[in-house]
Amino acid sequence: MPHPVVHFEIACKDGEAGQKFYADLFGWKISADNPMNYGIVEKDGENGIGGGITGIFDGSDHPGVTFYIEADDLQACLDRAESLGGKTVMPVTEIPGFVTIAHFSDPDGNVIGLVKSM
Repeated sequence: MPHPVVHFEIACKDGEAGQKFYADLFGWKISADNPMNYGIVEKDGENGIGGGITGIFDGSDHPGVTFYIEADDLQACLDRAESLGGKTVMPVTEIPGFVTIAHFSDPDGNVIGLVKSM
């Protein structure tokens, strides 16, 4: 499938508490040993995808769930989404040494993440 879903992210009001909740609930292995305390959920075996559990970064108090779609050219995807009635929510953003991401909303307001192919 072109542009597969490759990552999920759960943003919690309290990232550390969210990481503990999901680890205890599902037995997920979560490592937040990084400068952003981003809880990386390890993929286990052949099924499923990896993800992340984090606190809310944008200053809002709205938790949420986002899935990320892999793409080679994030800006081209944002441009295409806008041409189809979507909106850029977060422009292409590089987190040095980690990942390059962007967010858009579809015409109904659902926020979808994009992640640069590695």
